[in-house]
Amino acid sequence: MNRSLFWTTFGTVFLAEIGDKTQLAAMTATVRSGQVWTVFLAASAALVCATAIGVAAGEVVFKYMPEATIRWVAGSAFIAVGLWVLVKG
Repeated sequence: MNRSLFWTTFGTVFLAEIGDKTQLAAMTATVRSGQVWTVFLAASAALVCATAIGVAAGEVVFKYMPEATIRWVAGSAFIAVGLWVLVKG
């Protein structure tokens, strides 16, 4: 296992997840239910599944598309969503 890659990925995903809607949903579910461990296990399992889908999709996409194209598509998508949020908000 590449430790540098492990910790870089861990740090990036951890920072990306702090304060996002997933964390807010987990907090809300915990407050409403009072079931800390059930919510923790369910949210953890959901994050593992979502990450597995992302890793699998990334493996396939990078086989067929150049990295520069992926960067442009991803960047354009983020800009489009940001503009949509600003216009709808």
